[in-house]
Amino acid sequence: MKYELYYWPYIQGRGEYVRLALEDAGAAYVDVARGSGGTSAMMRMMGEGATPPFAPPFLKAGKLVVGQTANILHYLGARHGLAPKTEASRLWVHQLQLTITDLVLEIHDTHHPLGPSLYYEDQKAPAKKRTDEFWNERVPKYLGYFEDLVKGNGGFYVTGRRITYVDLSLFQIVEGLRYAFPKRMNAFEKKIPLLLALRDRVAARPKIRAYLESERRIPFNEDGIFRRYKELDL
Repeated sequence: MKYELYYWPYIQGRGEYVRLALEDAGAAYVDVARGSGGTSAMMRMMGEGATPPFAPPFLKAGKLVVGQTANILHYLGARHGLAPKTEASRLWVHQLQLTITDLVLEIHDTHHPLGPSLYYEDQKAPAKKRTDEFWNERVPKYLGYFEDLVKGNGGFYVTGRRITYVDLSLFQIVEGLRYAFPKRMNAFEKKIPLLLALRDRVAARPKIRAYLESERRIPFNEDGIFRRYKELDL
């Protein structure tokens, strides 16, 4: 079965967490909106069926349509060896991914604290205040939490010796923060050596390495979740 991934074609965004899982699993998939007429097809899908997705990303697997990043990863993880086998452990990994979802929202809010309907230029002062709070309070809490989990489970992956989709998502978090806040992240990295080692371990996986070197990996840019504004990286 070839999966159909529906997400915006010009940004990594929330769809990137799904792409990383599909790539690591070696799953056959098409990134629909990146093809001719794909965005229109994506918009039509959002208005069809008895259970239409609210927003991208969503994944079509045969007749099944699964929306929301964490939900998609919960589905893929169980089918492609990226989640534990027991129900309790799968729910634990899903819980961790939902925590990452909260973090992603807070990252987005550093540059759009007053909401996405306003341009960044219309909320620069609140963005600076939000970013300072984010780095002083929220980053230590979130990344410290995951650093402790890695340490407590042997220092390899978040849940132990086997990789899960949560590890792939944490790779993306580290990469994104390095892009958006290179100075702040460089100063903070000494506090999360195990997460950095995890990032390197994920990047070295053959299928992930091939993906990162391919045109399938959309570069970071200032339309996505991770945005580089020099005035926020002081």
